[in-house]
Amino acid sequence: MRILIMGGTRFIGVYLTKILVDKGHEIVLFNRGNKTAPVSGIQEIHGDRTDASQLREKLASEKFDAIFDNNGRKLSDTKPLVEIFKGQLKCFVYMSSAGVYLKSEQMPHMEGDAIDPKSRHLGKYETETELANLGLPWTSIRPTYIYGPQNYNDLEAWFFDRIVRDRPIPIPGNGLHITQLGHVKDLAMAMVHILENDKAIGQIYNISGERFVTFDGLARSCAEAAGKSPDSIKLVHYDPKQFNFGKKKAFPLRVQHFFTSVNKAMKELNWQPKYDLISGLKDSFENDFIASGREKAEVDFSVDDEILKV
Repeated sequence: MRILIMGGTRFIGVYLTKILVDKGHEIVLFNRGNKTAPVSGIQEIHGDRTDASQLREKLASEKFDAIFDNNGRKLSDTKPLVEIFKGQLKCFVYMSSAGVYLKSEQMPHMEGDAIDPKSRHLGKYETETELANLGLPWTSIRPTYIYGPQNYNDLEAWFFDRIVRDRPIPIPGNGLHITQLGHVKDLAMAMVHILENDKAIGQIYNISGERFVTFDGLARSCAEAAGKSPDSIKLVHYDPKQFNFGKKKAFPLRVQHFFTSVNKAMKELNWQPKYDLISGLKDSFENDFIASGREKAEVDFSVDDEILKV
C-alpha cells in the first residue's frame, strides 16, 4: 500500500513508520519538517496541516491507499484532509483518545460509553462522528496513557526523575486511584493490524495494556524497572485540593479511575499487547531515560517541595 502518515517523526509515528516500512509499504510523511524522518530515504511532504489551502496545495495531486491521522486534534484539522482523499481510500485510521469518556462509576470504559461534553478531547469525538457521517472506510482508536521510549509527555519519566534521585514521590489522594498505560510499540502494532482487517472499518477501539494499576503500584513498578526495590521508595499522599499550583503540573495523571477494556481490539484485530507494565517501563528507563542522560539533568522539584513541607 501507499500510505500517508500525518506527523510520523515523533513518538507513535516513529514506531508506526518503521513497522510499515519493514512490512514493505510505501510510506509518505506529512509534517512541518522540524524533525528527522525515522527511516532514511523516506518521502516527506512539509507543510502546516492546520492551513486547509496549504494542505490541498501539497496533497491534491497525491494518491494513497490509506492514511493514519496521528495528530488531528479537532474536526477542522481532519476534515480538509478527508475531503481531498474521500473516494480513493481503503482505510483512514484516526488517533482519538480515551479521554473523551465521561467519568463513570462503572469501569472499565467500553467503546460505547457516554462522552464527556466538557472533555478537552471533545474535538476528537466530533471528528469521529463526522468520519462516520462522511461514509469513508474509517477506524478510530482511543488510547489511554501511552508510554515508552521517546515519550515527549512527562509520564514514566516523572517517576524516574524522583526514583533515581532518592526523592519522596508525592501521590495525590490515597494512592488507590486505578489507571492504565499502553506501550507505544503495542499501540503501533494495533494500528497496523487495523490495516489488515476489513472488520475494523467503521469501528472504534480502545488500545492500551491489558492490566490496570494503582498510582502507588505504578510508582513501585517504576522503581522495579529502575532496578530498585519497590519497598525502598517513599510515597507521600496528599490532598490536591489543599494546594494551588497555578499552571504547574503536580502529577502526570488525572486524579480519577481511568482505564478501558481492550477486549474488543484483541478479539477483532487479532492483536495482543507484547509488553506487561514492568517490561515496558524497563524499556523506557534503559532505552530512553538513561540513554538520554536524563538522570543527570537539572529538574525543578519546587512543586514537590511545596507539597512535602506541609
